[in-house]
Amino acid sequence: MTFEQLRIFLAVAERQHLTRAAEALHLTPSAVSSAIRTLEGRYQVALFDRVGRGIVLTGAGRLFLSEAKAILERAAAAEAMLSDLGGLASGALLLGASQTMASYYLPRLLMRFHDAHPGIGIRLVTGNTETIGHAVVEGRVELGFIEGAFASPLLLRRDLAEDELIAVVAPTHPWADGRRLGTHDIGKARWVLREAGSGTRSSFEAFLRIEGIDPAGLEIALGLPSNEAVLSAVEGGSSVAAVSIAAAASALAAGRVVRADLTLTRRALSLIRHRERHATAAVQAFETLVLAEDAFAAISPPSPPRPRPRRETPAG
Repeated sequence: MTFEQLRIFLAVAERQHLTRAAEALHLTPSAVSSAIRTLEGRYQVALFDRVGRGIVLTGAGRLFLSEAKAILERAAAAEAMLSDLGGLASGALLLGASQTMASYYLPRLLMRFHDAHPGIGIRLVTGNTETIGHAVVEGRVELGFIEGAFASPLLLRRDLAEDELIAVVAPTHPWADGRRLGTHDIGKARWVLREAGSGTRSSFEAFLRIEGIDPAGLEIALGLPSNEAVLSAVEGGSSVAAVSIAAAASALAAGRVVRADLTLTRRALSLIRHRERHATAAVQAFETLVLAEDAFAAISPPSPPRPRPRRETPAG
């Protein structure tokens, strides 16, 4: 049994989905499936049941899950101790980030850290906000970067910047005409949203409740596991999406989607770490870089302009 097999087992167990686990681990679905089959075959025990297109833990899998978590936590603690002993000349930095943070905000900071400390290996785990929050609580990552809310008394949270949720539609959608929309229009639309547990989804639903709208009453055509999937679905249909302004920037610039003139909400982009776990020299150095004055705000994308109402040209 290898640590890699344990990490793969844990990722699949948390998501109960091979493809989503593969995306989080930056592996192919076939590699993830092969690792699970190898683990099950080596010990002649079924860890998952295949139910339809999904998978669920067996009784044996649920028992093994707690042991696998404990082993990986101890391994992470040992790695952290060695990293600390080596200072910043060598070691590892294990980070977790929600998809929006990992794709649009962290890469330039990661490169700056690597250039300053090339001996530190950086491993970035991605998932939705809920997944990353639990990973920090359980010690599987040292620092987490999330958007929206995740509450735990075990975590220290530092807000870094704000991100705006905007409504986007296909250029052919009626809302693309630039007319001013209000919250009364939200219930009339068909929506494509991120999956439950994502920071984007939870922030949008919190906004709806504040406005007196029951999220359960919305017509939701699809709940998808990535910003890219949400945008692709909106491009080719008659639905509306609530997405991060950072996630939508490229599609807006290319004209694949249009920003509807509907005010949604803003949410905090935050760093989280465990209150009681030791912060290695690498963790402290990266946290210092992130918290440097304006470091995070400097990489935040500018807000695209709101659409202008179309003017009708008189015929003749």
